[in-house]
Amino acid sequence: MQVHLEAPRAMRHPPELDPLLRTSPPAPRHALLINPFYPKDPHASFGKHVLTPTLALTSIAGATPPGWEVGYWDENLLQGPPPAEPFPAVVGITVHLTFARRAFALADWFRERGATVVLGGLHVLSCPEECSPHADALVVGEGVQLWPRILRDFEAGRLRPRYEGSYLPGDLGEYADEPPPLRRILPRRDFLTTASLIATRGCHNRCGFCYLATEGLKMPYQMREVEDVVTQFEATNEPYGVFIDNNLGSRPSYLRDLSRALGRTGKIWSAAVTLDVTDDPDLVRDMALGGCSGVFVGFESLAGENLAEARKKSPRPADYARRVAILHRYGIQVNGSFVFGFDHDGPDVFERTVEWIESNRLECATFHILTPYPGTPLFRRLESEGRLLHRDWDLYDTAHVVFRPRLMSPDELYEGYAWAYRRVFSHRSIWRRRPERPAAILPYLGMSYFYKRSNRLWPFLIRHRLTHALWRPFVEASRRRYLAERRHIAGLDRTGGIAAQAFRSQEMQEERAS
Repeated sequence: MQVHLEAPRAMRHPPELDPLLRTSPPAPRHALLINPFYPKDPHASFGKHVLTPTLALTSIAGATPPGWEVGYWDENLLQGPPPAEPFPAVVGITVHLTFARRAFALADWFRERGATVVLGGLHVLSCPEECSPHADALVVGEGVQLWPRILRDFEAGRLRPRYEGSYLPGDLGEYADEPPPLRRILPRRDFLTTASLIATRGCHNRCGFCYLATEGLKMPYQMREVEDVVTQFEATNEPYGVFIDNNLGSRPSYLRDLSRALGRTGKIWSAAVTLDVTDDPDLVRDMALGGCSGVFVGFESLAGENLAEARKKSPRPADYARRVAILHRYGIQVNGSFVFGFDHDGPDVFERTVEWIESNRLECATFHILTPYPGTPLFRRLESEGRLLHRDWDLYDTAHVVFRPRLMSPDELYEGYAWAYRRVFSHRSIWRRRPERPAAILPYLGMSYFYKRSNRLWPFLIRHRLTHALWRPFVEASRRRYLAERRHIAGLDRTGGIAAQAFRSQEMQEERAS
């Protein structure tokens, strides 16, 4: 039996919606965009939920036609349920798998009081039949390009029940043409940074467990103009930005140009990339000189068989350590993401993975229980094999076991996952993974203890809107340190690229031979 560590009530349960509340009539040309509450995993850091705002809603807001007022409400900021005054004429709610139930409750509450509700998001794409009873209109696929049309149709009294968006260039425009996110509607003090950025869309991988592999989702890799991204970052007046791209490194030449342009800003940033950015150490060097302070890397597994079955194009696990060392050489911290529960994972996978993380001094690690999202190849396979335990979407959050693993029991998988988090958040592990460069140790320890070992404080900090004020000193210290280290980074040799190309050539020959 899985025994779950409990989070504080505020992090487990959404705010109550008053069933008796009487509201004023809908205010003309007033729209409200809502990010619904979702329960937090007590094993992971609560702080990660207030790092950056959702870019999906601010992007929708940026496409709002003139003459409309638009508001933003994120229930995860612990400020209560969405405001009812002024009562919105149109409510847009993003729907994801793990908070679909909450999204539907919000939709029903607003519709009962006269608002028109539009639902969008990945769950609308994968399970539209579940969503349609709770909406006046569904947006299936890309919503930014459709939002102005939806509001025009609403005003004209001809709102359609379903709108089909596309991530492909077409009649509705192209990705590069979309307006910038509307960040002025954000509560700045509630987030570490409001500079959540996106430069590219899509990924060259289509891993079988990833939401990008959802049936019907066609998302080619697309890029915004480099100068447009830099302008957006500078306009935030934030010293630190987070790129939420699925994989900022899918086009190395673009990442190089972007990094060089970002270097002019004097800001620091982090991004998700795949480990093959280290094919060219000179590219990693350019990232560091451009202000990249950290990367989120989906290692997923240390077993090549798991990666092959997941269809993940990745360097060999035997070469992971060398590649992490390249990132560390240029002062870039690594947050490694690992998934437990693949078919080649036995009960020993947890200790082996954590030992590798500590040996290679990963500054941060994020763990997930393998979760079959509806519409993905993984879901279809486990369903056909009769290995799904249930379809309670609330628990499809990568923190619960929802299928029957092949080489261990569900309880062993859950307990191993919980143990891995306890271990990497321990004093011993934090110290063991400290950076080798002395100047980086204190900032690393400050970040580790504030971010990873302060879950008792986070609900208070979030509710009292102290996130930005308390994070700012850590961010500014990191920014100043990175600026000071640029001379050191610039002095490192640039011969790594040739060596990397030779290694990759040898690696490809070995792959063909096998």
